[in-house]
Amino acid sequence: FQDKAMMKTMSGGNCTLNVPAKNSYRMVVLGASRVGKSSIVSRFLNGRFEDQYTPTIEDFHRKVYNIRGDMYQLDILDTSGNHPFPATRRLSILTGDVFILVFSLDNRESFDEVKRLQKQILEVKSCLKNKTKESADLPMVICGNKNDHSEIFRKVRSDEGENLVSSDENCAYFEVSAKKNTNVDEMFYVLFSMAKLPHEMSPSLHRKISIQYGDTFQQKSFRMRRVKDMDAYGMISPFARRPSVNSDLKYIKSKVLREGQSREREKCTIQ
Repeated sequence: FQDKAMMKTMSGGNCTLNVPAKNSYRMVVLGASRVGKSSIVSRFLNGRFEDQYTPTIEDFHRKVYNIRGDMYQLDILDTSGNHPFPATRRLSILTGDVFILVFSLDNRESFDEVKRLQKQILEVKSCLKNKTKESADLPMVICGNKNDHSEIFRKVRSDEGENLVSSDENCAYFEVSAKKNTNVDEMFYVLFSMAKLPHEMSPSLHRKISIQYGDTFQQKSFRMRRVKDMDAYGMISPFARRPSVNSDLKYIKSKVLREGQSREREKCTIQ
């Protein structure tokens, strides 16, 4: 009974957040194991860094925004560094809209893996583009993590990372520290700008709202008492679940067959 009561309080009274399909996007985070992918995602979502390492199989997160009265949804797919299911990784790439490729500056093998991933993403997306006639824009950030470590441990030079993005205006390179929170916000700002998304999606440019305000979150007149008027709010959806593989396949099939121009992905209702 206590758990049910708590769930009702946190849910904000059976609210439903309706986001236009055209404003729903998926961000896919890829890279080798132990490079800090989940730490970067954690910094983005809640501003925290976890010292304890827990291997990721695949984590799914959803953040909903009210920006100047318009609703946006960002699904975040934090993938496994081991890639146990190549077909699943390929599907994740096919359904991704923006990408973050992470390597560790003190691990040469992880940098080589990012180069392979970048090539695979370009090949997979190029194949889809040829079938759907979509634009070639592919926003991507290559992220060298752990720049807080001493230079004596560095295995990848800055110019090597910059060379990976030099020929693509929709690709940027950053050296960051998820632990020290160095350049993380700047990296997301540039990624969203390249994707032509509101830059207020960046962690420091919107006010974080609890799920308990969900009933009024999507109202154009949404304001909180004791807070100066702002025009950008973000809220993590605590009950979001990853769309099924079947729904992802249907989404890709509909794009290839041109059955609809809208971005009809499986939605998650906050209840």
